[in-house]
Amino acid sequence: MTEIIDLSQEIYSGMPVYKGLPEVKMSVYASHEEWDGIADSDTVTPSVYKLELGEHTGTHVDSISHMAREYKSQTIDIMPLSMFYTEGICLDFSHKGCRELIHVSEIEEACTKANLEIKKEDTVLIYTDHYRRTYGTKDWPNGPGITADAARWLGNKEISGFGVETMSPGIPGVSNKEVHRICGELGFTHYENMINLHKLIGRGRFRFIGLPLKIRGGTGSPVRAVAVFEN
Repeated sequence: MTEIIDLSQEIYSGMPVYKGLPEVKMSVYASHEEWDGIADSDTVTPSVYKLELGEHTGTHVDSISHMAREYKSQTIDIMPLSMFYTEGICLDFSHKGCRELIHVSEIEEACTKANLEIKKEDTVLIYTDHYRRTYGTKDWPNGPGITADAARWLGNKEISGFGVETMSPGIPGVSNKEVHRICGELGFTHYENMINLHKLIGRGRFRFIGLPLKIRGGTGSPVRAVAVFEN
């Protein structure tokens, strides 16, 4: 029996976004009442919504072109789909608090504790429980993050990508910019704003799927990320 666990946030008007990025706006563009010529209805039943949002909204994946100027040609539409359809593991860092760094030695320790190995082309998900603890609060932007050394260590293992619950893979002003540059340099990506990672802890390996939209020249894309277990 197949079990599919949704790892993606809802998208809605006014949802939290990373500082300086476009706010999400969602409005009714057309209704069934308009289409059916009903003029005296007390209700509006949406048939089409208009969405205004940035590529890096909600649960999303970054293109290599997003990482730094020198990788501008590696946009989301030309990145191989195999990067977004991989085996995955999830490691437990739920003991980490706001703006605490995750180091290489801690990733190694988490792998040992879970009896898991990071393999080539894996997607490595980093569970911190930051989403359930702080989403919608003042602490939501202040999540834990990996160090630059940890990003390089993961990249040297030739993974496809890694994913975090937080709004950035590193800590802004500490490691975040360098983490992005290392992803570009080593040719792997990351997912941000993931949810339900607690449901993956202790369950071993799974199929990870996080396919992006085919945005021409895109620097990233919202995804409907899932973990699939074949029981």
